[in-house]
Amino acid sequence: MKTFSLFVVALMLLSCNESQSNTYIDTLANTPQQDTMLKRYKVKSGIITYKITITGDVMGSKITGSGTESLYFTNYGALELVEEITSQTTAVNVFGNKSTKTTETHTMKKLDNGDSYSVDFKQKKIYKIQDPAMQLTKTYEPNADAGEVGEDMLTAIGGKKIGNETYKDFECDIWEAMGIKQWIYKGVTLKSVGTLMGIKTTKEATNIAFNIDVSESHFKLPDYTIVEQDELFGDVEIDTDFNSNLEDTDYDLSKIKNMSFEEWKKKATLNDEELGEMSEAELRETYDMIQKMIKMRG
Repeated sequence: MKTFSLFVVALMLLSCNESQSNTYIDTLANTPQQDTMLKRYKVKSGIITYKITITGDVMGSKITGSGTESLYFTNYGALELVEEITSQTTAVNVFGNKSTKTTETHTMKKLDNGDSYSVDFKQKKIYKIQDPAMQLTKTYEPNADAGEVGEDMLTAIGGKKIGNETYKDFECDIWEAMGIKQWIYKGVTLKSVGTLMGIKTTKEATNIAFNIDVSESHFKLPDYTIVEQDELFGDVEIDTDFNSNLEDTDYDLSKIKNMSFEEWKKKATLNDEELGEMSEAELRETYDMIQKMIKMRG
């Protein structure tokens, strides 16, 4: 499921164009800071279980896989935890020589009103960053319509709304962006289908419960060391001044824009388990995608 996790990261980091970002920064500099709850969905709370299916044929290799994802959220998505467990098998048959390789992946990510936590189960560490796009929404547009904000993000990267469809008795808007089709109900994705380099990944909600009590236990992270990070550039002290963080984000994106693929790969895979497990071709495609989105942003 690396395709979809990277897609979400790209949405959050690069959805605003440069003029919008500068306007937000100037406004925030003159806006009193307030403790606001970030509303990401038009649904107060929910527990959703997804089924994941992976299929593909790539250069003589047959790829199959399956998995599950569990989504828990409350306070309209201000607090959210996503846990995913997948298994992917690659079967190769070259001139009669057969081999198989199975890869198990376990990820857990938590959003807490603008703070993002990513669990590395292998290193037993939790990486924490402040998500700039979420901080912008929380501080500058705390009462913004969650659906409109999400649609603006999709439109900013070339996404299009292509129709409506009922999925599991929920009326969804169907959006397509960057080769990924999503069925979205009040800001919550219930189904997604995408193909990357010949590998098709489908994620479908099998159990959906909205506007229910969600226990605090569902948001508990493992008892690992928390490492604070500056997005994509290693472990640093997090600046608590939000306006400064926004300026640093623009500077970081400028650095990425001027990086060669090899320079970006070295920094991006340093502390990111998912990126570190990608093939050279997948990393190249990710790099090209980010460069394209930075150009769209500017």
